[in-house]
Amino acid sequence: MFNTKPLLIAALLLAFATPAFADADLATQGTPPERISFLVTFGDDKCPEAIGDEIIVCAPAPEGDRYRIPKDLRDTEDDLVSGGSSWTSAVESLDGYSRAVLPNSCSVNGSNGFTGCTKAALEQWHAERRSKRRSN
Repeated sequence: MFNTKPLLIAALLLAFATPAFADADLATQGTPPERISFLVTFGDDKCPEAIGDEIIVCAPAPEGDRYRIPKDLRDTEDDLVSGGSSWTSAVESLDGYSRAVLPNSCSVNGSNGFTGCTKAALEQWHAERRSKRRSN
């Protein structure tokens, strides 16, 4: 076995020395990073004053848009083509997607999806048995 103590000491020195070198880099620059703020003002709101070397860019918007979702996020291509859909149809489609991975679904996906395979086989067997009785 070899002595790992020198490796441990070297690793610790590097871990503590790296932040010190990074701080020294910032100290030699002498200037803080530039601060730029992009704001949206609504209605009659005034754009705030810049403090020091700060740059503030303001975009005016109507007062009616203050509590609305931005137009870029409201209009999606799907809504424009299909005219939107109701919450009920959205929930039904999500239920349909998740039904395949629920327990008793006879699926390789999801947790306990395999538990429905026996049930499905028994239902098929009963249906075949009923159809044979009716045909006799």
